[in-house]
Amino acid sequence: MGSVAEMTGVGARFIGWWELEGVGGTVVAIDVIRAFTTAAYAIDGGASSIHLVAEVDEARALAAELPDALIMGEDDGRRPEGFHFTNSPAQISRADVAGRVLIQRTSAGTRGAVAATDADRLFAASLVCASATARAIEATGLGPPTYVITGRFDDRDDRPGFDDLLTAELIERARTGQPTDAEATAAAVLRSDEAARTLALGGDDVDPDDIVYATQVDRFDFAMEVHRVDRGLQLVRIEP
Repeated sequence: MGSVAEMTGVGARFIGWWELEGVGGTVVAIDVIRAFTTAAYAIDGGASSIHLVAEVDEARALAAELPDALIMGEDDGRRPEGFHFTNSPAQISRADVAGRVLIQRTSAGTRGAVAATDADRLFAASLVCASATARAIEATGLGPPTYVITGRFDDRDDRPGFDDLLTAELIERARTGQPTDAEATAAAVLRSDEAARTLALGGDDVDPDDIVYATQVDRFDFAMEVHRVDRGLQLVRIEP
């Protein structure tokens, strides 16, 4: 599959996570359905910190090192054994996570963030924190960002990450002072193949309201920056 690197606005790039080697400056990992929507609701719910990891076993191992930590996420859409929560923004919004340390692992979002090893500043984003993310990007002073379309896979023609691309484009419009077209973007994400595929998981792995929660554009007025810490990556709330 060819590169999805494209140019828009004043030089922003949109790439797949496998193209991240050597990419510095500001990098924004996008996962709207559902990783970085779920993370935003957890932060709004008072989670003290969120650690991002790439693999299921890493999440379990880190939880063993961090007393009382809770694990949230999925593997191929399903909640792995030992995880306290699946990758559901609706579920996490109802959970009591105030003051708790969370560990998140997902098949797309967290792996994309972990792959951005050369970024000078790294953010995780979704529609619920879109405009705040745009302001945070501008505040870095590092110029146009690189957006990682984490839902796109280089070996899966059926996974183009259309929902994440739409989200990245909205954030870039906000960053460059253009109309965001929030309602049209939310509607397109609601109709996307990724939304349908996620809802089809059913059972305990998805809440019927997850996609509605994911398409609440600018529900939160904070951005999520990823910091490198002793135990890997930590998601931090910032209010630009």
